[in-house]
Amino acid sequence: MIICENLLFSHGAELQHYNSGDYIFKEESTPKYYLQIKSGTVKLSSFLEDGKEFIHGIPFDGHCFAETYIFHSRKYAVSAVAVTDCEIIRLEKNKMIKLVLEKPELLLKIYSYTADRMRYKHITSAPFSFRDPITKLNLLMSHVKAHFGFEEQFSFPVPYTRQQLASLTGMRIETVIRAIKKMEQQNIVKIDNSKIFI
Repeated sequence: MIICENLLFSHGAELQHYNSGDYIFKEESTPKYYLQIKSGTVKLSSFLEDGKEFIHGIPFDGHCFAETYIFHSRKYAVSAVAVTDCEIIRLEKNKMIKLVLEKPELLLKIYSYTADRMRYKHITSAPFSFRDPITKLNLLMSHVKAHFGFEEQFSFPVPYTRQQLASLTGMRIETVIRAIKKMEQQNIVKIDNSKIFI
């Protein structure tokens, strides 16, 4: 977790429950809270002109999300939707600013987390310069595997569905399905009960 839950609750945070598919916030709405996931998975996404969804990230237990928005007055550029049933700790923006001013070391924790996520974003956005779907998917999945500290071949269960992989890479679901099958034939991934291992 990024910030101790008890510290957040002691400063007025609330625990909010969301069902799978519920919006936590919508694009163009005004940021009002610091948000940290107690349990569950969230997707941050936006829709392109052709109606295709683009997923910017899929944070889960212990992660905060859209935290940078509490430090300025601009509206959200993405939407946040519960992928699973979620418990989200939320602390009002003004209370969070007050907490950070009282405990400036928290700002370093948030900034370190944000910097790590930006590094992840930069590495995973690199596949967009490649046309080959297998190269795109292999770069993305290999980076996520390394991020979580897995090294052995086929030791890491990819935490994304094929649809989420399509949305993360900007490809069509059919392209992802074909590429995954080819990757299995080339011994890059292993499929076990429809789960992808790399």
